[in-house]
Amino acid sequence: MAQAIEGKQSGKAQPRPAEVFELKSASLSLLALVLRTADLEQLALELRERLGDTPEVFNQDPLLIDFSQLPQPAQTPDDSPQLGLLSEGTVDLPALLTLLRKHRMQPVAVTGAGPALLAQALALGLAEAPEAPQTREAPAAVREVEVIREVVVERQVAVPAEAARTVIVDKPLRSGQQVYAKGADLVVLALVNHGAEVIADGSIHVYAPLRGKAIAGARGNTEARIFAASMEAELIAIAGIYRTTENPLPDTVLGKPAQVRLEGEKLVMEPLQY
Repeated sequence: MAQAIEGKQSGKAQPRPAEVFELKSASLSLLALVLRTADLEQLALELRERLGDTPEVFNQDPLLIDFSQLPQPAQTPDDSPQLGLLSEGTVDLPALLTLLRKHRMQPVAVTGAGPALLAQALALGLAEAPEAPQTREAPAAVREVEVIREVVVERQVAVPAEAARTVIVDKPLRSGQQVYAKGADLVVLALVNHGAEVIADGSIHVYAPLRGKAIAGARGNTEARIFAASMEAELIAIAGIYRTTENPLPDTVLGKPAQVRLEGEKLVMEPLQY
C-alpha cells in the first residue's frame, strides 16, 4: 500500500522553477566621441590637455566611437565615394580603446566604420550602432485645432518641461576636494578654497568666494555658465574652453559678483548687476 501511494505521488507534475531572467527593451544614453583624426598621439595630447585636471568627469561611462568624420583615403578614378567607410589599417583600434579607457571612458559601440574596421570592432567585443537620427528639441507648446461650426479655433496648450536636476553643496570645499554634478547644475552655498574643484554637466552657481577650479558644461554643454558671488577662480572652463591663472582675471570681475559664459570659443566674463 505504501508503495502504491509513493508511486502516485511521484506521478504529480513538478512545480515550474521561478524565472531566472527577463528580457526587456531599454534605452541607454551614450556619450559620442566623433573622431576627426586617426593620429592617436595627437588625440592623446588633446585628451590630456582637456581632461588632465578633471579625472572624475568620466566614470566608466558608456561611449560610442563615431568614425564617420575621419578623413577619407585617397580614391582612384574607378573608385566610387563611400562617405564614412575607412580603409583597413586606418585606425589602430586596440590602441584607441586603451587610450579611451585610460581616461575612464568605456567604449561599447562604433558607427561610421568600414567593413574591415567594423569586423575588428566586433571581434574586440564592440557593437555596431545604427546611424543616430537627428535630434530635435521638443516644442514648448502644442497647437490643438478644433472646428466649431466650421470656424477653426486654435489654442496654445503648454507642455511642462522636465525639471532640471540640481546638486546642492552647503559646506566649504577644502583643497583636494572635488564635487561633480553629473547631468545636473551645481549650487555651492559656501567657500570653494584654492585647490578644490567644482564640476558640473550644467551650470555652476557659487554663492560665496570661488577660489578653486570651476568646470561647467563638462560634457560639452556650451549653454552652461559659471556664477560666483566673488570671482577669484584659479581655473575656469566651459565645454572644454579653459582659462587659468596664467591669464589673470580682468579687474572688472576679480573679487566681484560675476558670471562666465561662452561666446563662440571665447570665455566672456561679466560683472553681475544687482
